[in-house]
Amino acid sequence: MDLLSVECEVRQDAVVVRAEGDIDSTTVDELTAHLTTALRVAATHPARLLVIDLQAVTFFGSAGLNAVLDCHEQGTAAGTSVRLVAGHGQVIQPIEVTELDRILEIYPTLSQALQAARPKDSEQAR
Repeated sequence: MDLLSVECEVRQDAVVVRAEGDIDSTTVDELTAHLTTALRVAATHPARLLVIDLQAVTFFGSAGLNAVLDCHEQGTAAGTSVRLVAGHGQVIQPIEVTELDRILEIYPTLSQALQAARPKDSEQAR
């Protein structure tokens, strides 16, 4: 069995990357490759939204934190919103301990991440 499985789906409302399993130094390259591709796709997607679904992640180490933070920073630089879906301690705890919850947009469910209003939309409407 693979330690990590990552899938990317292009939807009408966003590009969604789903990870399942352990994210650590031995598996992070798989996640990073999918995030890089997903960012490229999201940059030309009408919604300009990338959602990283970590609900099925069973271990989230520092390598995973760095990969998600890098993705968030690259997305911000490219004008693409990056949101996380995580609602359990294996993912939330490392994010909170490192205070990345102050930087990252985290939602408990995929539907909430997709439905949240984008701050840029309201600013552009002015």
